[in-house]
Amino acid sequence: MPCQLKEQSLLQTRAWINSNWIGPGSGQEFSVINPATGKELAQVTDCGRQETHEAVVSAHNALQKWKVLTGKERGSLLRHWYELIMAHQDDLARLMTLEQGKVLAEARGEIAYAASFIEWFSEEAKRIYGDIIPQTRPDHRSLVIKQPIGVVAAITPWNFPAAMITRKAGAALAAGCTIVIKPSEETPLSALALAELSHRAGIPAGVINIVPGLDAQAIGQELCDNPLVKKLTFTGSTAVGKHLLKQSAATVKKVSLELGGNAPIIIFDDADLDKAVAGALACKYRNSGQTCICANRILVQSGIYPAFLQRFRAAVEKLETGDGLDMKTTSGPLINQKAISKVHSLVEDAVQQGASIVTGGNEASFHGCYQPTILTDVNSSMRIAREEIFGPVAPVIQFDSEEDAINLANNTEFGLASYFYTSDLARTWRVSEAIEYGMVGVNETAITSEVIPFGGVKESGIGREGSKYGIDDYLELKYICMGDIR
Repeated sequence: MPCQLKEQSLLQTRAWINSNWIGPGSGQEFSVINPATGKELAQVTDCGRQETHEAVVSAHNALQKWKVLTGKERGSLLRHWYELIMAHQDDLARLMTLEQGKVLAEARGEIAYAASFIEWFSEEAKRIYGDIIPQTRPDHRSLVIKQPIGVVAAITPWNFPAAMITRKAGAALAAGCTIVIKPSEETPLSALALAELSHRAGIPAGVINIVPGLDAQAIGQELCDNPLVKKLTFTGSTAVGKHLLKQSAATVKKVSLELGGNAPIIIFDDADLDKAVAGALACKYRNSGQTCICANRILVQSGIYPAFLQRFRAAVEKLETGDGLDMKTTSGPLINQKAISKVHSLVEDAVQQGASIVTGGNEASFHGCYQPTILTDVNSSMRIAREEIFGPVAPVIQFDSEEDAINLANNTEFGLASYFYTSDLARTWRVSEAIEYGMVGVNETAITSEVIPFGGVKESGIGREGSKYGIDDYLELKYICMGDIR
């Protein structure tokens, strides 16, 4: 068995519908591959439209009993789920590294991060407050209550296969909704392990359903077309998000989208250079660059450009590619060969247009890895400056003035995350307000947690996840007018 876990029962390979493990009815399964070895980890049930329909019906049937529980009752069950996730952190992290590739320390960090959303929303379940509106007529009273929107469909990505589920499911369940989750076909094992732990926590049948499958189009079509689904939440590419938004229009679903990014990190000449180098390194190469908020462009002011580049290169060349289970590895494999080819095509395109390779620039010797890479002489017309790289490649771009930096940062249709380093307090306010992003890190690149509203502007998405604002997308406001009060 390639997935050796302390508790082997966490390795589940069948769909999870109505608290039952559903095997392939027609014998259809698909392979989950370890990107570090290219070898098969498991065969997983390949769901299609029919299984997805059954999962939606299951969630709909469970909704009435789930939504009438008190917030405290739902919160207690979520709290138990959180505790089980943390109790099995090591196994969940190992499973994630095996199917996704990220280094084990990062995988452990993601499990804790994922669990934090369940803990947070277990507490928020008790805080879904309404309003009393001052009356406009003496014999009337006006009030607003919040109610769960209903069945939620969640489509989640492979780069954070646990956290992107819990950030959605935690809010949905706390609000009183039930959920159908379509995890990435690259990383279904993490999702199914979470389902197993939710069952042990006592979350009732049908409240959580997992439908893994290769036919994303058929599954997505069912989730968008089915009128029982009242909300769709998606994390992934902007192109797919736009398609899902169009499909959801027919049934006028509530939609929240966390889409692509093109994050700049701006290093001003008054920055603490050591901290800026460390922040850029962590932000760019975390998860081998496969995050939507990693630094896609590093903008460095001309006065410190040579010094930054020298220190940054020295730091990047210390990164070790390899299997994420190896404790020496600091840069694991990309998710698959297609991802490697895409990253390399961006590098080749940039070089053909005049960019220079400072270090890296090719596939690494270890299977599935790409060399941590730095490019200079990059301009905004190159694909690598316009497209989301999703790999360990850092384009470093020189700028002269604050105005130039803001213009470069904003010269994109995306607006998810951004970062800058400066010691000037006035500049902190000016730049924070001028750059067009949903999230801004000032002298810091580790900006995410369960308490902050995660999300972007422009073509990076709709809505916010996490924080006290994250539950709002799973609730409907109902206005109640009471008359004849004397």
